[in-house]
Amino acid sequence: MKGLHESLPGLSEGAGARAAARLWHGWGVRPGDRVASLGGNHWGQVVLLAALARIGAVLVPLNFRLAPAEWQRLLGVCTPRHIVHDAAWADAARALGLPAHAVEELDAPWGGAAAPVHAAEDAPVLLVFTSGTTGGPKAAVHTQGNLLANMRIAAASQRITASDVVLTVLPLFHVGGLCIQTLPALGAGARVLLHARFDPGEALAAIARDRPTLTLLVPAVMKAMIEHPRWPATDLSSLRAVWAGSSVLPAPLVQAFHARGVPVCNVYGATESGPFSIALPPEHAFDHAGSCGWPAPEVEARLVHGEVWLRGPNVVRHYWPDVPACDAEGWFHSGDLATQAADGSYTIVGRAKELIISGGENIHPLEVEQALAEHPSVAECAAFGIADAQWGEVVAVAVVRKAPVAEAELREHLAQRIARFKQPRRWFFVEALPKTALGKVQRGELVRLSSRA
Repeated sequence: MKGLHESLPGLSEGAGARAAARLWHGWGVRPGDRVASLGGNHWGQVVLLAALARIGAVLVPLNFRLAPAEWQRLLGVCTPRHIVHDAAWADAARALGLPAHAVEELDAPWGGAAAPVHAAEDAPVLLVFTSGTTGGPKAAVHTQGNLLANMRIAAASQRITASDVVLTVLPLFHVGGLCIQTLPALGAGARVLLHARFDPGEALAAIARDRPTLTLLVPAVMKAMIEHPRWPATDLSSLRAVWAGSSVLPAPLVQAFHARGVPVCNVYGATESGPFSIALPPEHAFDHAGSCGWPAPEVEARLVHGEVWLRGPNVVRHYWPDVPACDAEGWFHSGDLATQAADGSYTIVGRAKELIISGGENIHPLEVEQALAEHPSVAECAAFGIADAQWGEVVAVAVVRKAPVAEAELREHLAQRIARFKQPRRWFFVEALPKTALGKVQRGELVRLSSRA
């Protein structure tokens, strides 16, 4: 098998993956070792991934939006040996207690021997944390074979060639930002414009100036661009498609791009599924708006009691270190509910899981509830998602108090324990939580109650 480090033209030689692998090997990194990264988008992250692939080691990208206590919990799961950071996150990375290296160090010359190549199809190369049904941190284990298959599948579905210019504004710590377009484009020899963080004005300026042919967005990003003053005057004609990584896309956002002649192509998947699984191609973007399209090449999909099941070479087999992610036949049970039209296309209609998806981030209610329950004045609480025009969903929480306490005090309590994007946007103080006869909180009833409040 051709290793991942050999499948990214321009990164394998010279000051790229080969030199960085020599450096990491000199620092003692060996096959199977984990290396964490913390920071905004930077080319050094892609070089780091390729270098670790050559060694047979594993990259663990951390979500910079999390709180320090959450990073510590994740590091406790996968025990990396080193952490790489950019300048903005240097202090935070060093505080985590690991040998810390600035991303610029990867360009430093190293006079040692070349690192032995341990690339293998079944070798883990990327751990990406996802919220599971229990709310605890779970790291999906992507092997080199999984990433290479996803690159092949995504490039074929999006028809990416060396002549393309791809604008990447989504974070590389998610499989969306890294695996839907960035790695497939690099594998095809295309040019990638990498922004450190999303800014709507900068993104629109880049479209006008650099003339990208493709980009990947999520609903919150689409909304920010549409509402920016530069939107009406920005020339979008270079874009042959905008791909959107979201199960459900608000119709007004899609219509705003369609009105400018830019097809919005949805791609459905999960952290565990590559994530390129079901895709709506440009030729059907206008007549199938709202649909996720059809299974991508090499990917199988089926509905079982309305739930989407996926199987393919890009689907991970387990969570770290060895917890199965699929059933005995290799099917990943997504927890998402869908319908299938007579033409075979899929439309996501809801989630069997209780995850809240806000601005592209997965939030499990239990994370919020556990942190809030630590406050001595909270008797019970339940977090749930409510619809929001900007973020798709936001977190709401219903609280049963055991002693008088102000909302501001509870907000401050949570601010010290969980990331900002997980903070409840709406608070409801109730006498009791609605529950089933077996004592399970009825979150659907909370959503209905909140709509009447």
